[in-house]
Amino acid sequence: MHQSDILSVKQRFGIIGNSPELNHAIQRAIQVAPTDMTVLITGESGSGKESFSKIIHSLSHRKHGQFIAINCGAIPEGTIDSELFGHEKGAFTGAHDSRKGYFEVTTGGTIFLDEIGEMPLPTQSRLLRVLENGEFIRVGSSKVQKTDVRVVAATNVNLMEAVEKGDFREDLYYRLNTLPIYVPSLRDRGDDVLLLFRKFASDFSENYRVKPVELDEGAQALIKKYRFPGNIRELKNLVEQISLLEENRLINAEVLSTYLPDSSRNVPAIFQQENTQGLNERDLLYQILFDMRKDMTELKKLVVSILNDQQDGAKIIRENQELFEDIKYRSSLPEVKRPGSSAETSTENDSPFILHDNQNTESDEDEEAYYEDVYHEPEEEEENLSLENKEKELIIKALRKNNNKRKYAAKDLGISERTLYRKIKQYEIEA
Repeated sequence: MHQSDILSVKQRFGIIGNSPELNHAIQRAIQVAPTDMTVLITGESGSGKESFSKIIHSLSHRKHGQFIAINCGAIPEGTIDSELFGHEKGAFTGAHDSRKGYFEVTTGGTIFLDEIGEMPLPTQSRLLRVLENGEFIRVGSSKVQKTDVRVVAATNVNLMEAVEKGDFREDLYYRLNTLPIYVPSLRDRGDDVLLLFRKFASDFSENYRVKPVELDEGAQALIKKYRFPGNIRELKNLVEQISLLEENRLINAEVLSTYLPDSSRNVPAIFQQENTQGLNERDLLYQILFDMRKDMTELKKLVVSILNDQQDGAKIIRENQELFEDIKYRSSLPEVKRPGSSAETSTENDSPFILHDNQNTESDEDEEAYYEDVYHEPEEEEENLSLENKEKELIIKALRKNNNKRKYAAKDLGISERTLYRKIKQYEIEA
């Protein structure tokens, strides 16, 4: 597929951005559009999933048919069946007349089911029948009717987790997931946030005949670091606020920071007093884990010290050595009895934590060799480096196994495609 095709679609549907993930999603939408395949669009709320449903409909042979977008989470559970499939007169209280549902009036067109994960289980069963046989039954009727509708669904939740919890039908998930399209979040699109900022600022200036706001270098760096949990919708609101309220049209980082939510409220309390500048969410999580590990090690040292002073302490330590593997260093525990030392120095001759025999004349070199042999443990930095290397190796193997198809590689690794994209970028893997 030529880049000109993707550029043409961007211009036609007003899509701004050049990130590889965005271009890949557009490419898949263009490829699947001429078919009648069911499509599942995934991505965070506000990332622009509905735009992709319109691309698919407009480039299909159904483009002259009707297109209806339905938010499944906004329709009450008691009326969603009637909305989608229609009802007969008297089917329920208030049903004074018969009514056609969306699947009946949209035949020959496309239905976009947004937030499909919020659809009730009984309605999921009805939808599955439509997808498999093109058949449905109105509420309160026994007559089977036919429909020719293409379904494009979207969700911002992990449907596989919903399947495991029993909140979503597994057979419906696989029927919907014929060809998935992942729409990247704004935080994963790099410099696209700056392009979108300029687009929204320009739109506002045209509507209200004012000079568009601009960001200086410091503000650009700041806005690229912000995570935008509300994605494009949140960015648009931000630009409109700044455009309306700021008299100075060149925005610096200090001014911009007053419009961004206080991220420190989302940081654990132990870090709110510390300097977290330049740390992202993952870095903060690692720091918490390392501090927890350090605290646990100190606690173990204290327990060993207390037990060593107890009558049966050495025996307890010996029987639970696996609990104290990470603190078996000479500097942190009572000295280990060296080979050849007198048994009279301890009440527990076979304990690995008995006191040092000061009369022993063995060399320090032999002593260090004994510690190394019994308690050798890799240093923490080497262990962490090894974990990162192993993770990178597994990702490379999964990509090679699946011919660089990231969807299947992510499934083999047990992670989401979004996480895999981030890992590939983090480790600079060519895929």
